[in-house]
Amino acid sequence: MRFTFRTVPSIIFETGASARLGDIVKSRMMRPVVVTDQGIVKAGLIQPALQSLNKAGLDYHLFDRIEADPPARVVRQSVDIARAHKADGVIGFGGGSSMDTAKVIAVLLNSTQRLEDIYGTDNVKGGRSALALIPTTAGTGSEVTDIAVVTTDGDQKIGILGDQLFADVAILDPALTYGLPRHVTAATGVDAMVHAIEAYTNRHRKNPVSDALAREALRLLSRNIIAACETPGDAVVRANMLLGAMLAGQAFTNSPVGAVHGMAYPLGALFHIPHGASNALMLEPVLKFNLSAAAPLYAELGDVIGANATGGFAERAAAFIDRLMEIVAATGVERRLSKLGISHNDLPRMAEDAMKAQRVMQNNPREVTYEAALTMYGEVL
Repeated sequence: MRFTFRTVPSIIFETGASARLGDIVKSRMMRPVVVTDQGIVKAGLIQPALQSLNKAGLDYHLFDRIEADPPARVVRQSVDIARAHKADGVIGFGGGSSMDTAKVIAVLLNSTQRLEDIYGTDNVKGGRSALALIPTTAGTGSEVTDIAVVTTDGDQKIGILGDQLFADVAILDPALTYGLPRHVTAATGVDAMVHAIEAYTNRHRKNPVSDALAREALRLLSRNIIAACETPGDAVVRANMLLGAMLAGQAFTNSPVGAVHGMAYPLGALFHIPHGASNALMLEPVLKFNLSAAAPLYAELGDVIGANATGGFAERAAAFIDRLMEIVAATGVERRLSKLGISHNDLPRMAEDAMKAQRVMQNNPREVTYEAALTMYGEVL
């Protein structure tokens, strides 16, 4: 057996931790740029954190123009603003888009590389500036991953991967997730479950540590996501969701995702459907497509989510999919492309773009062809 496992060096999981952000980061940075979106600012979520930066004497600049599936133009703008501020560190506060942008700023801040130069795997040269990440959703797990996903000028979602993208510290404060709307809770929670499932079934880099994290992540997420949607202020449930999302993030960092993500990417890049919602749309057809190759593993995950099936691998795997989709349906997340303005005419372009996502497609338990991708899109039209 041979494998490598990597994660961030420091994790703080504590209700209220964001309100002492200044004390946590002041040994690492004094002129940070704080990266977030206007929704976070308007909701007041970031105010205690900013106040703590002031109290700690940090001269910060707030950049709150992050967009979903961060476009390259916004990422470049954020880097320019951080340089103009003479920032010595970066704080990503928000969902995956804010945290991913913060990672890119940190590696480009003092670099001569352009954004386009670092697309792909291990193309970041040199180090990075100090980096702290604080998630406000229980979904992407970006606070503990070594990847940032950017939407290129050509409307393609592309990953930037490298050890430099691991943060110095991940700060998880469940209180930041208490007020999440139901549709955000549902979509981000399903996204995290997909991370766990695809990490567990990766055909190249599956390993015992990622397996253990994926199972525990899926257990926590599957047993708490409906309650999180229905009783959003439940502190225990919200903490379990945030912990599950983080564990799933650690799992897929070391055993990367597959075709659900690969087929979800065009939905975000072309139609601006949120990443979690895109994964929820593509989950069922991909799981069914993978059955012939992944039945034993799906059967094992069925035990984790309480499918309570008997029989052989095929029967237990089918029960896993049925139970999982019951949970997804109960959250109320959308499961039809046509309800989001996508037509039959859009499917060929989507399938073409999905096939370009070989970074993740290659990890899928079963090889996906263009024809298979087109068929799967059609199944959820």
